[in-house]
Amino acid sequence: MNRLQRSDLYSLEEYAEQRPEFRTRVIAHKKDRIVHIGPYVTVYFEDRLTIQYQIQEMLRIERIFEPAGIEEELSTYNPLIPDGSNWKATFMIEVPDAGERKKVLAKLIGIEDRVWVQVDGHSRVYAIADEDIERENEEKTSSVHFLRFELSPEMVSSASGGSTIGIGIDHDDYRQQVVPLEENFRRALVADLQ
Repeated sequence: MNRLQRSDLYSLEEYAEQRPEFRTRVIAHKKDRIVHIGPYVTVYFEDRLTIQYQIQEMLRIERIFEPAGIEEELSTYNPLIPDGSNWKATFMIEVPDAGERKKVLAKLIGIEDRVWVQVDGHSRVYAIADEDIERENEEKTSSVHFLRFELSPEMVSSASGGSTIGIGIDHDDYRQQVVPLEENFRRALVADLQ
């Protein structure tokens, strides 16, 4: 895995100077990594750059500059960087109205386990969700989950060779899919397999 090290990060002072340009670059980069699935779900595929941005923002907001604090942020976020045989993503259920959100989250318990990706010619791969902590209870699911899609070597080869990629959800109360992903998304995901 191409883990981030302390030496990859800007100091707080450097980041204050670099932030406008860095933020603009990351926002442009993320455009090819954000997939909307139906009316409520957005999947943000993570990579080294998106995670570096997340860490830099956390360090800035929390004013973390001590080595131990920086290492803690690295150990928290590094597992979200794909390692060449998988895709990793932040999964969000976005419902603006609070009352409606409560109803939707109650209906969608278990949705994080029903998210899939599929490389054309291969079986669907269901997400391994929330490996760090449980994010749902018997009353509702969380609006945020962290997903990992583990691919076989054959899937990696097919995707790298140009096969189409799709994503979807087959939860009883939320059946949606985006098949195939547009080429810009496919290229971004294939880059995570290098």
